Amino acid sequence: MSKNVNTPGHSPKLSKAHKLSIAGLSTLGAAALAFSLVPANSQTVMTDAASTAQVAYSEQPIKDVKASITDQLAGADLKAQAIAAKKKAAADAAAAAKKKTADAAAAAAKKKAATDAAAAAKKKAAAEAAAEKKAEEARVTVQAVSRSAQRPTVQTVAVKTYANNLDGWIRQSLDIMKKHGIPGSYNGLHRNIMRESSGNPMAINDWDINAINGIPSKGLLQVIPPTFKAYHVPGTSWNIYDPVANITAACNYAADKYGSMDNVNSAY
Repeated sequence: MSKNVNTPGHSPKLSKAHKLSIAGLSTLGAAALAFSLVPANSQTVMTDAASTAQVAYSEQPIKDVKASITDQLAGADLKAQAIAAKKKAAADAAAAAKKKTADAAAAAAKKKAATDAAAAAKKKAAAEAAAEKKAEEARVTVQAVSRSAQRPTVQTVAVKTYANNLDGWIRQSLDIMKKHGIPGSYNGLHRNIMRESSGNPMAINDWDINAINGIPSKGLLQVIPPTFKAYHVPGTSWNIYDPVANITAACNYAADKYGSMDNVNSAY
């Protein structure tokens, strides 16, 4: 059942088309009334008038209403399409701007990542170079120390030679005595040697008290075996008849007993 939507006391609003339709119907009603009031001989005239009135006041307004509504609908459709197109263009522009911003951000991030990677690589290379340099310096130092340890410095010392005679024996003994701090001079040694043995390294005394006691004096400075052994100087021979060993031991004994062989002027 249809629902009555009219509110009591209020008549519904009529559209322009409804108003025109009602006007047309009113015109037709008026024409019909006029036709009924005219005499019979006037039928044809009234019919023609009514027909004319119907065309003039009923069909033409309805056509205009349809055209107006169609135009309004077309205009509204065009307007809606224009609004939709404008919205789409705005949305496309916003999307393009957003994409452009995103692309710029991505490019900036990529560039920054590349810059950071290059800086990190450069820093790493510098650190590796510094470490390698330090390691190389350490290797060089170790090698230098190793070479120094393996190859001790050898000082070339000229070997002093002595003549195999009384002069050479005295000079060699003086060098040994100097090394050990034993006093004596060339003249003091030479004088006592000539008195004791006349320069004969194999001389032996077989007549004095020492000989009688079984310990005869021997060599250039006539040293008895116990004295030679007691005052022997390191670096010389243990042979009592060796000229250098005999002189050096005798001078060592004289330094202990008399201060120096230079102070001895007789048997000692």
